[in-house]
Amino acid sequence: SAPSRSALLRPAARMARWALWLLWLWACAARGAEITFELPDNAKQCFYEEVARGTKCTLEFQVITGGHYDVDCRLEDPDGIVLYKEMKKQYDSFTFTASRNGTYKFCFSNEFSTFTHKTVYFDFQVGEDPPLFPSENRVTALTQMESACVSIHEALKSVIDYQTHFRLREAQGRSRAEDLNTRVAYWSIGEAIILLVVSIGQVFLLKSFFSDKRTTTTRVGS
Repeated sequence: SAPSRSALLRPAARMARWALWLLWLWACAARGAEITFELPDNAKQCFYEEVARGTKCTLEFQVITGGHYDVDCRLEDPDGIVLYKEMKKQYDSFTFTASRNGTYKFCFSNEFSTFTHKTVYFDFQVGEDPPLFPSENRVTALTQMESACVSIHEALKSVIDYQTHFRLREAQGRSRAEDLNTRVAYWSIGEAIILLVVSIGQVFLLKSFFSDKRTTTTRVGS
């Protein structure tokens, strides 16, 4: 006999429930701050994050544009103890577990630069992603659909990470190319001006060789 309409609609309803479940998990994922900001010369910018004790955190940053693409970074716990400190770094990543509750502070400094401002990207992740399904941490095995959802979830996270890094590399490469193009343009203009000055100088020099010099004579009477 032909399957009933309700039987045909059951897989669609089940997939809709799985989609809503995945959207809810994405909304309840680990907190994180992902910001790109301008850091002027002789300037310092600090950020603050409330972190609970025992929470695993990761700070990742990269200088996209400006100067030698380097910046100073400093991370402190609520008591002011320095957990991480690096000078003139282009890119780095640091993972730690919070030892106490409170506000953690991390600062980026461009105080060593006098003329160039920087564009800095950072990603501060607080906590880890919750499991997709409650049965992940149990002894019971996952169903085939649950296993597929877990694999898709991990693959999507990897895709997001790769896309972020490729966007940063593309922005940094574009900045380097534009800077190189500006230098080449200025150098070409300078060469054109020098060539014009030398050409005009040679014209006047050759003209002086063929110009008639008038001589005056004076007669001395007795």
